[in-house]
Amino acid sequence: MIKYDITQPIVLKKGVYKLNDERNFDYQLNRVINWDGGRLEDVKPIAANIKNSTDWKREMIKLGDTAMSEGRTGNAIAYYRMSEFFMYDGDPDKRRYYGLATKLFYEYYADYFEGDDPRIERYDVPYENVKLPVMHVRPFGECKGKILIHGGNDSYFEEFLFSLLYLQEKGFDVYLFEGPGQGGVMRMQGMHFTHEWEKPVKAVLDFFGISDITIIGISLGGYLAPRAAAFDKRITKVVAWSVFPCFQDILVSMQPQSTQRAFRTLMKLHARPLLNFVFGKKARKSPIIDWGIKHGCYAYEAPDAYSYAKKLKLYDLAPVADKITQDVLILGASGDHFIDYRLIGREINMLTNVRSLTFRLFTEKEEAQNHCNVGNGKLALDTICEWIASVDEQKPPTVSRTSGDSA
Repeated sequence: MIKYDITQPIVLKKGVYKLNDERNFDYQLNRVINWDGGRLEDVKPIAANIKNSTDWKREMIKLGDTAMSEGRTGNAIAYYRMSEFFMYDGDPDKRRYYGLATKLFYEYYADYFEGDDPRIERYDVPYENVKLPVMHVRPFGECKGKILIHGGNDSYFEEFLFSLLYLQEKGFDVYLFEGPGQGGVMRMQGMHFTHEWEKPVKAVLDFFGISDITIIGISLGGYLAPRAAAFDKRITKVVAWSVFPCFQDILVSMQPQSTQRAFRTLMKLHARPLLNFVFGKKARKSPIIDWGIKHGCYAYEAPDAYSYAKKLKLYDLAPVADKITQDVLILGASGDHFIDYRLIGREINMLTNVRSLTFRLFTEKEEAQNHCNVGNGKLALDTICEWIASVDEQKPPTVSRTSGDSA
């Protein structure tokens, strides 16, 4: 196996490609290429073959097998890992291919983690009855600040490896962690999501003794990170890498207004059978709805679509928004197929006690219009780094006093 050369500077991929007529398959194929280590020349020829989740699984596994046979382990990791993405609870291959991708990842990138002074330190932080995996990197030169970063609804933290290393090269001391409902914490350890994200965050901050840190939450992390900051003032800056005022509203935000009104009415009436019927009918016509419900029931331990939608109301910033007093940056995307970025108005109106609030909308002209700006991650990360620096410049310097200082 040819290992990755860790002496190479980190280069983040850029580009938005039209690969599939179904918006979520198209987006996830872009994610395979830009975030997970796949290649456009591999993905483009098979993209049109994908019409449903069964096709996705088959094509991704085939790409992984081909890449392995040709000695391209880095590409194979991307395809095996993302083959699992559209496998649903009960599929025996789900855990198998997640485990295979993870095993290959730590073998292929072993040089980052090995030696007396590894570039990446790997920890397992005790939390309730599981262990939260953490990657930690120290800056090469002067430290520009500390960052705690995590994913969202469907992430696994290994896919953020290059973002972690890029932030290290930009001068930051970075902790990347995986929490309940994510990656191996859910798939291998069995712990599902909690809306009380301050609890796993507290475990990580306590374990390392960290304070004065910027938290970055990606996708659903746009709710989770601000939620944690509401309860833990060791967090001094908050980056919500997605507009995310309330998950239940996000669920229907891209539907027509009439559908949104009907959904809210039926939820208020607790019309479980009718809502399950409607969700089931829509899922049969829409791969993205089918995936959203099946993944949601799995990740949030919900027995049916109605219960899943009801649980999502817990993921609402409104009840804790007044407790968020830090500097906040929210990143949006003009072509996000999951989230209507215009929900930002609601989020701004919630955050009445923040020290400062900045909203940055990325667009098609920047090749950053898709969810979490997967088409141009470098631009998003550079924006975050520049924002952190600008906030730090505006804060008065800390004055240390000795016994001889006058009051």
